Amino acid sequence: MSADAADWPDTYARHVLAEVDSTNSEAARLAPGLTRPTWIMARHQTGGRGRRGRAWVSPEGNFFASLVMRPTGDPAQAALRSFVAALALDDALGALVGPAGRFTLKWPNDVLLNGGKVAGILLESIGQGPKVNHLVIGIGVNLIAAPPADAVEPGALTPVSVLGETGLRFTPDELLDQLGPAFARWEDQFTAYGFAPIRTAWLGRAARLGQTIRARTMAETFEGRFEGLAEDGALVLGTDQGRRTISAADIFF
Repeated sequence: MSADAADWPDTYARHVLAEVDSTNSEAARLAPGLTRPTWIMARHQTGGRGRRGRAWVSPEGNFFASLVMRPTGDPAQAALRSFVAALALDDALGALVGPAGRFTLKWPNDVLLNGGKVAGILLESIGQGPKVNHLVIGIGVNLIAAPPADAVEPGALTPVSVLGETGLRFTPDELLDQLGPAFARWEDQFTAYGFAPIRTAWLGRAARLGQTIRARTMAETFEGRFEGLAEDGALVLGTDQGRRTISAADIFF
């Protein structure tokens, strides 16, 4: 199943490469010469990375792509594109898989399939001082293979693949065909109406909303009820010591 070529938004470009170190790195290299938002996808990635510099395992056949764009607003506004990207990725995967699997969104930037981690999103900005000249949104999806469970830190969600969970095999091109138009739709909504409808839509697909989770920051670990998102996208956690708003953390179920 693939979107018709006519569905691709004409305001977005796409480049497909045979091999690259990291699609985010390639996006940063190409950014100064680009005139419109551009998707960069690689068949093979030799130096993929996740949040906080963690390595991203990149076997051929999985999806590795980055969108580079000139965002509007300040850095905090630009960072909200992680929620835009998550919604778009959820739409794209859902369109391919259909009822064969259940996708949910894990704060701050993961997509889950049947409760396991199937995809991650990494945002990196390019600019000086308070201005973001370019934003790079990197997306990795385990289409056909996932790292072994012992490759992730204790307590982290088990990695899964689309193929392993559903028996369905899709190419990276098929996913990009769906993802490009989906992102354009959500980005248009974000640009026109701000974060409020994005926040509402994201919470409607959130994993463990209303349940007890653990949030581990660089300095502390908090346990409490996942109550929602603040207006700036921060996690709202209800703890025994009161409500806490957490801007950055690793989440454990």
